Amino acid sequence: MQEEMKQKIIRICEAKIAAKGGNVGLSFYAFFANKNDNPEQLMEVAQWWIKEMQLDHFEKAEKIKTLVQAMS
Repeated sequence: MQEEMKQKIIRICEAKIAAKGGNVGLSFYAFFANKNDNPEQLMEVAQWWIKEMQLDHFEKAEKIKTLVQAMS
């Protein structure tokens, strides 16, 4: 996954945690605008989320942040 996308995921997770607490759940769609303007990046994150990590549709933001930070 591209470094820019990793940093975006971490920022969004941190913002959601700050706003809603450590138990907040996210899907990979949380990292994209409603308009699908970058399908390649969407598919890259979807493949990481679904195939590589075998995550459920919704996962805790803390877990996602930790997984992405471990990739860095």
